[in-house]
Amino acid sequence: MPSPRRTCTPSAPGSSSEPRLDSRPAASRGRRALPPMVMDSPTPSVLERVRASVQEMPARSGTRRVGFQAMGTWCEITLHAASRGAADRFIPAAIEWVAAFETKYSRFLPDSLISRINAAAGQEWVTTDPETDQLFGLCSELFFLTRRAFDPTALPLIRLWNWKAQPFVLPTDAAIQQARELTGWNKIQRRPGGIFLPKNGMCIDLGGVGKEYAVDRVVQLAAEFGVRDVLVNFGQDIHAAGTPPSLPAWHVGLEDPKKPGSCWGGVAARDLAVATSGDYLRKHEHNGRRYGHILDPRTGYPVDNGCRAVTVLAPTCTVAGILSTTAFILGPKDGLELISSYRGASGCILTETQRYETRQFAEHLTR
Repeated sequence: MPSPRRTCTPSAPGSSSEPRLDSRPAASRGRRALPPMVMDSPTPSVLERVRASVQEMPARSGTRRVGFQAMGTWCEITLHAASRGAADRFIPAAIEWVAAFETKYSRFLPDSLISRINAAAGQEWVTTDPETDQLFGLCSELFFLTRRAFDPTALPLIRLWNWKAQPFVLPTDAAIQQARELTGWNKIQRRPGGIFLPKNGMCIDLGGVGKEYAVDRVVQLAAEFGVRDVLVNFGQDIHAAGTPPSLPAWHVGLEDPKKPGSCWGGVAARDLAVATSGDYLRKHEHNGRRYGHILDPRTGYPVDNGCRAVTVLAPTCTVAGILSTTAFILGPKDGLELISSYRGASGCILTETQRYETRQFAEHLTR
């Protein structure tokens, strides 16, 4: 999901006819289960960089909290383990797995799989492994189920709207249309063990799903190490499993877009993921007009529908992140309908003047 996904943490208190994204836990739905964990090897430089950033963070009694820098964001893992040995084994394994994930899927690393796929656009097929096939299969499902609002091939548009450029040049309609010709996940050619981008200049960026997917995988890895009570927070994409000591749920604050750094409320999360998409921090003004950083890949322009933040609760962080960004793009009415249509998901949409909630969202809300 596009950054930022800032979430402050308050003090802990004591039928649609559209296709549906099946977000039930893997064990209960019988399909789209995460494959077994595969410990790919990270490059030494990435692993060393991530390990060098590791910090033991202050934590409430009975828990352990570790932070590190990876995937271009600050990552934290908070856990309560039955034994110190389980935590001591899990934390290094999680850090190594995240470093390997970044090595493989970051578009900013020239030797990553994503960079090799992008470099081969219009030229040749690139070999993929089963986990990558499943991740790309998830992208295909989400592309259609979100009405094409989620599109991992939108990188040409993202590069075009480069607000960091000095001076910034507003893209012309012709330039946007030209970039749009290089987007569209439906144009991608896939087969088991391979992928091909048919046009020179096409490229993939997993920034809208990769971090969320990694959060879910680290929660899965924790369970494999016997750690059942854990909160994984990568750049404010969060998955909370189990509970902290002596509390019924993990508590996650919801940042107020009108007062960044303060919370308007919070949610109690137990075996639940929380993701927020917003443009209230990363926004720009050009010639007196406000532009947010979240693009609608269907039009090629920044979203301008009055939304300021969308929070979604779902069984997985992948689902929560995709739904929050898609709802932000669709706007309050259609966005709320989208969230409500998915099993196990609930959400809240904040505009400049109003707050819209699904009926189930209030069940998790704390004050």
